[in-house]
Amino acid sequence: MSDKIILTGDRPTGRLHIGHYVGSLRNRVVLQNSGEFKKVFIMIADAQALTDNFKNPEKVRQNIIEVALDYLSVGIDPAKATILIQSQIPQLTELTFYYADLVTVARLQRNPTVKSEIQMRGFNADIPVGFFTYPISQTADITAFKATDVPVGEDQEPMLEQAREIVRSFNRIYSPDKPVLIEPKIDLPSNQACLRLPGTDGKAKMSKSLGNCIYLSDDSKSVWEKVRNMYTDPQHLQVSDPGHVEGNTVFTYLDAFVMEDSFAKYWPEFSSMDELKAAYEHGGIGDMKCKKFLYSVLEETLTPIRARRHEYEKDIAGVYEILKKGTDEAREVAQKTVDEVKAAMKINYFDDDAMVREQQAKYNNQ
Repeated sequence: MSDKIILTGDRPTGRLHIGHYVGSLRNRVVLQNSGEFKKVFIMIADAQALTDNFKNPEKVRQNIIEVALDYLSVGIDPAKATILIQSQIPQLTELTFYYADLVTVARLQRNPTVKSEIQMRGFNADIPVGFFTYPISQTADITAFKATDVPVGEDQEPMLEQAREIVRSFNRIYSPDKPVLIEPKIDLPSNQACLRLPGTDGKAKMSKSLGNCIYLSDDSKSVWEKVRNMYTDPQHLQVSDPGHVEGNTVFTYLDAFVMEDSFAKYWPEFSSMDELKAAYEHGGIGDMKCKKFLYSVLEETLTPIRARRHEYEKDIAGVYEILKKGTDEAREVAQKTVDEVKAAMKINYFDDDAMVREQQAKYNNQ
């Protein structure tokens, strides 16, 4: 069996949306079913969510179940993937504490993702330390489970690079002959449109706070309303006008969701996205027709997801039991890593019999 291990996850600050789906969730299902990985760990990162929601822990608490339901509804299988809750694994906090000595404040300040998140949230000198040190915490998450692959969006590449730096520093200082920690690599979606799906309003990021999301749990009516009002081409005023595909949110979504048989099912006038784009750019294709096509494509994806979610909603206690079982399993794995880390750092005082004998001999010879 392969030695490759996956670690990925999400912050439980709300229901997951289709940006999460094309950016990571859809690929996670493919990876868990591929048979290429020894283990797949999927983390609900509630401790990280608390770093900028510490005044409202109930928000995080209530969204644990929302994220878990979204995971299960898209096809994450507890028999193939270990779903865990971050805060229930104290070993992650311990590793974060050790790794913090290997990173400077200046290096954290240079992290592009951290800088972007600080700016987006309006933090200045009042930035919570826990939020600021997110790259260190994330490194603990990844290394605790010896993850070799981390499927995330491209915005996380700076975080993965910093994790690799921490891993290299640890191994160089504490275990140069036999590395204890593994350098993770990032797995990005192969479809460029999936790297970062824009909001329905055309803004660069789909965000709960901006209200420009289509959620996986939205009903059909809500999905249609959001698609119907979606940003397209502001210069495409008449059906006969030439349209612009670049920057047109509807076409970005179509690139992410259209399947091989989508045209045959819902718009047989065309056979591919290239044909549709060419016709739209030539003129004569209305935006509403494109939106109706997109709605049909989205509904094909979302309908079975909704159905599975409704089934899991009937047994919330059972969902929590899945989370508990996965978390218990993950805790055991993380403890093994902590033991190896402490041994490498030579702070496993009560397990190092050789050290005790050596010190006893030293005092016997005085």
